[in-house]
Amino acid sequence: MITYRATLDVPAHTLATVTRWITAHRRARDIRPWQRAATARTQALLVLRWFKDATRLRLLARDARISTATAYRYLHEAIDVIAHRAPDLHDVLATARAEDWPYVCLDGTLVPTMQLHGPKNPSGAESWYSGKHHRHGGNIQVLCDPTGYPVWVSPVSPGSTHDITAARAFALPALYPAAAAGLPTLADAGYQGAGAGIWHPLRLPANPHVDDVTRTKLLTGLRSVAERGNALLKKTWPALQMITLDPHRLTEITAAALVLLHLQRGTRRSCW
Repeated sequence: MITYRATLDVPAHTLATVTRWITAHRRARDIRPWQRAATARTQALLVLRWFKDATRLRLLARDARISTATAYRYLHEAIDVIAHRAPDLHDVLATARAEDWPYVCLDGTLVPTMQLHGPKNPSGAESWYSGKHHRHGGNIQVLCDPTGYPVWVSPVSPGSTHDITAARAFALPALYPAAAAGLPTLADAGYQGAGAGIWHPLRLPANPHVDDVTRTKLLTGLRSVAERGNALLKKTWPALQMITLDPHRLTEITAAALVLLHLQRGTRRSCW
């Protein structure tokens, strides 16, 4: 076996901040902290390597000189510590109104997972299988600012869940009051029928009116930046391109990815 030098494409301040969070968590929770198998910095490096390089847990455990079982425990613990600092939707919308954002963008994305045979939905299909994407995964709703930068992610829904169904469960109850206060939400045609304040392109007939065509093109252009939000999360943290952990953990995983994205780019707000 040979050794070699490697560089992780994550700013040093991100590692330092995550280490500080884990240290505070250990001090608050651990009864016998001296029995830990690895330091807080090693645990922080483990979770950052998993997000950034999608490194297999067996290799992470070997490099940290801990068992694979301990590596899994440390990974899940660190994910929870980071995800706990994810912004609340109401706080995000309050910030948006205070800063006079013209609108926010809502879009759904599928976070792929390993094949999962779980409970079936009412139609008899596997609930975690997305017929739209033809693969297993979890549906995550992503809210972006007008530039397409992600500011909030929803809890996970099984991959067979339609975007509008997931939005009704997790996003729309907070977006309606925001729209009434002057902050509309732009979405794609899949959210048709979402309700007042949710603006989306129309599904045009064969001979559409010119006003409908213009409105649809305008909304499509404005909300297209929401695709950037999904791409930022998945490209910055490649672990989101294929989750091999329990898909029910996607809520915490995507929330942690959002926090790390804001932390890495220096856009994390103290009020969040």
